[in-house]
Amino acid sequence: MASWFQRHRITGAFLVLVLVAAAAGGIALRASKRAAAEPAGPVPVTLEFSVDDIARVEARALPRWLPVSGTLQPVNQTTVKAKVSGEVRQVIVREGEPVKFGQVVLRFDTSDLDARLNDRIGALESSRAQFALAEKTRVQNQALLKQKFISQNAYDSAESNLSVSQGTLKSNEAQVQLARNALRDAVVMAPLSGVVAKRHVQPGEKVAFDAPLLSIVDLGKMELQAMVPANDIPEISSGMAVELAIDGFGDRRFNGSVERINPMTEAGTRAILVFVQIPNPDAALKGGMFATGRIKLAAGSQVATLPSIAVRSEAGQAYVWTIDGGKLARRNVSVGRRDDTTARTEIKTPLPDGTQVLAARFDNLKDGAPAVIRAPAAQKAARSG
Repeated sequence: MASWFQRHRITGAFLVLVLVAAAAGGIALRASKRAAAEPAGPVPVTLEFSVDDIARVEARALPRWLPVSGTLQPVNQTTVKAKVSGEVRQVIVREGEPVKFGQVVLRFDTSDLDARLNDRIGALESSRAQFALAEKTRVQNQALLKQKFISQNAYDSAESNLSVSQGTLKSNEAQVQLARNALRDAVVMAPLSGVVAKRHVQPGEKVAFDAPLLSIVDLGKMELQAMVPANDIPEISSGMAVELAIDGFGDRRFNGSVERINPMTEAGTRAILVFVQIPNPDAALKGGMFATGRIKLAAGSQVATLPSIAVRSEAGQAYVWTIDGGKLARRNVSVGRRDDTTARTEIKTPLPDGTQVLAARFDNLKDGAPAVIRAPAAQKAARSG
């Protein structure tokens, strides 16, 4: 009885194991079918670009520019200096005021100058009287000499006195003229039209001859003195256009031209001064302003170029995105000159003919991602659908 019961227990346990194994097999089979039916991972999205997003390498002659910088100075400026010594009576103008050529700007006290002129005039009148007397004496002695009433020595003495009187007369005439000039110079006039930049003296000051009185500048024409490396000078000539940006004027640009080139390098450098003239009809530019700009050089030979927007940079390395074989490809490139006027950049790395380069900014692009270019007709149909 016991043996029979034991056999039945073993048979039951075996049947349970068979049922469990069958259930596990069914679950595994369903799981494998479900896994086969589901994809292995997310399907990559194919990026679509329009023909307007694509650019190709083009050969172009990029304009060449030579950078320059320096401080602006008025072309015409002067420091008015005293031509007489004396006390300043009146300074008529102040800094920032406009003046015209020939306008009275300063006056000296003329008391001493008037007295000096009167003294010189008195000396001149005296010398004229002496000259007249000496000339009359010579005429009389000449007649007496012919009648042999006087000796030759007496006549020669009279002739000598006449010559001395004539010399004294001329000297006094010159002194009178100098005194008149000094009196005229006591009234100072502007030597050019412009703006008063600085008053060096005030009323009541005593100044010496050649002392500075006023500084006047003409802002109609400004000049930039730029240091240019000597090896770039052969490409520069008078009349070349110059584009300038002036500190404080934001995006406003000023146009000028190369006026002249210094024939010698500056001492201690290998650079040569180039003078750029900038018209300033509205007097917006002032002396001392700092300017940066560039001289437009003659165009060079044609080079391979791409739109500047197509060229990107990361960690100092320039690169472009291309579409090759239906996939995106990132290509590192070496770039040269960049022309902001045409918005194109020189590409020194050779690219195969017909290479399709993305010429628009797209984010989150991945190397190897599927990509296609839709024709305009296909894009229109897609929009209609």
